[in-house]
Amino acid sequence: MKKVLIIIGDASETLDTMYPYYRLQEAGMQPVIAAPEKRNYQMVMHEVKPGWTITQEWEGYKIESEIRFCDVDPRDYTGIFFSGGRAPEYIRYDPDLVAITKYFFEHNLPIASVCHGVEIPAYADCVRGRRMATVEKCRFDLESCGGIFVNEPCVVDENLVSGRTYHDNGQYLAPWIKMLEQAESV
Repeated sequence: MKKVLIIIGDASETLDTMYPYYRLQEAGMQPVIAAPEKRNYQMVMHEVKPGWTITQEWEGYKIESEIRFCDVDPRDYTGIFFSGGRAPEYIRYDPDLVAITKYFFEHNLPIASVCHGVEIPAYADCVRGRRMATVEKCRFDLESCGGIFVNEPCVVDENLVSGRTYHDNGQYLAPWIKMLEQAESV
């Protein structure tokens, strides 16, 4: 069974995380939740209410991390998913996560990112010249690190698939799952 990393931290977005988690299972793959520590993490739900200019946040479900970043051997995984929410803003500085991220980009393995997830590969210096979708407020992070912002529900740039928010789940996840299915097993 192919194993796929899902990268999270406290305040990862619930739908950004849970939808791919269950889609991977439906596709016969094993999603593996990776985080700074092996423990229970509080996810959140985000929405910009009509008339608001900022995102409102509520508590979402909790999810258990199965492996710490420092214990991940990326050679054991077929692909990686960078979940959104506020977590990427904080976990992107983890040196083990940076190394994991670089591995997947350097080995041209299937990568997906949604919303704030872009902050991790941007910080790891992996987005130069790459076309990506992300939420508008992360456009600066992407473009400051050499990436190209595309305001579409699904952007495929070689092995990298991205969406703007969980509203795009039905658009960008299927191409990534197909890449994972076609990838060689580890």
